[in-house]
Amino acid sequence: MIIVAGHITVDPEQRESHLAGSKSVVEKARQAAGCLDFAMTADLVDPGRLNLFERWESQEAVNAFRRRAPRMKHRAAILSASVAEYDIAAERPLFQKGKA
Repeated sequence: MIIVAGHITVDPEQRESHLAGSKSVVEKARQAAGCLDFAMTADLVDPGRLNLFERWESQEAVNAFRRRAPRMKHRAAILSASVAEYDIAAERPLFQKGKA
């Protein structure tokens, strides 16, 4: 499993338009083979920060999506980025239905 996680920063006045422009990328990713989760969300504290989280079945699935993913229209609005890929060997659920 591969997790891609981190954040990007944009001008706070451009955050909402950047999110709106990224909607098609999120929709395509969630439909892609091997995508388990994909989200870009506004940070609750920093008005210029967008948090990115992706979870994929394999590196091959990530690479296949990146080869044909739609390009973000607002890429020029990104002031900085701190995003990394992580290879995951195991996972454990934190919450189980019916248990606290």
